[in-house]
Amino acid sequence: MREKVAIAGIGYTAFTSVSPGSSYRELTYEAAVKAYEEAGIEPKDVDSFVCTSEDMLEGYSISDEYCNDQLGAVLKPVQTIPGDFLHSLAVGVMHILTEKFDIVVVQALSKASNMKTIPEMVNFAMDPVLNRPLDITAYAVAGLEMNRFLEEGKATREQCATVVVKNKANALANPSAGYGARITVDHVLESEPVAEPVRLLDIAPYADGAVVVVLCAEKIAASLTDKPVWINGIGWSSDSPTLESRDWTDAVAVRLAGDMAYRMAGIRCPAKEIDLAEINDEISFKELQHLEALRLFEPGQAGRATEDGVTSPQGKLPVNVSGGGLGVGHLFECSGAQKVLELVLQLRGEAGARQVLGARVGLAQAWRGIPTTSAAVAILSA
Repeated sequence: MREKVAIAGIGYTAFTSVSPGSSYRELTYEAAVKAYEEAGIEPKDVDSFVCTSEDMLEGYSISDEYCNDQLGAVLKPVQTIPGDFLHSLAVGVMHILTEKFDIVVVQALSKASNMKTIPEMVNFAMDPVLNRPLDITAYAVAGLEMNRFLEEGKATREQCATVVVKNKANALANPSAGYGARITVDHVLESEPVAEPVRLLDIAPYADGAVVVVLCAEKIAASLTDKPVWINGIGWSSDSPTLESRDWTDAVAVRLAGDMAYRMAGIRCPAKEIDLAEINDEISFKELQHLEALRLFEPGQAGRATEDGVTSPQGKLPVNVSGGGLGVGHLFECSGAQKVLELVLQLRGEAGARQVLGARVGLAQAWRGIPTTSAAVAILSA
């Protein structure tokens, strides 16, 4: 019988717009110490480490070399994944499924406040021959995509704004979130234009933070934690890398990643079997697009459901109870880690004022961000 994989410990920092008191190394260290203490282990007990790092965003070449000391991983097997935390989580899960490793640590961080030219760096993801010479911004691409989404009748502009209102309000109940606020749909629609129809409040603002997770094999889970959170399924996919050949209406990579995770978890009807979801909302309409790609709502129904409160913390399918990227902050490669963190707290019954009653199965979904089409999905259960 296949070995199951559990999350035995998780450590994290607050997610803030700036973190002048901590270097990116210290953020990792703070999260690691908390994760090890929770699981009752020391670095010497860990069989393998997986770091999540994108050199360009860290500002250092081979930046993963700076993670070993902070994780206690010196002279230990270490791998680096230049993607989202959920991609790294998949690698950690596969390590344990080989039955060669019993304890694996997975790390991710964002120190966005160190980077003064983030838009220029993000533009390096554009095709260097066809797109980058045009000097278009990633948000211009988001504007085109959002316009197509609206023109196809997938949602209304007001429904997209409702996503922002919901998530920022949810973040007020999350002490780790950096951008909680009470706003209205009009506030969103009247905020500064960035790339029509995208407005300033439609965009998840940058944030700093770190998350470290301790994974373990089922056979030792009881010795490390009284509240294991099981990773039932995990999937990943990438769609076309070029702007010219992608599907501009649907999030194909998210659908494929979700279907892969559902198959592994044995989920046949996501809309009935998922109790809560943490969804990528880097741009407001993306939450709606991703919910439909994950088959949690029928095409064109996620916007109305959001308007009707179905995705509120008290609704039938709570979405981004943590505040999502819009309320917590855009954490780049650490974005998926923040979503896993929220699910772990919810499934343990430790989410405090934002606790979703009866939560047993949760979904975390990440997207590598504009202008990519790379996604990952994880299914967790209590």
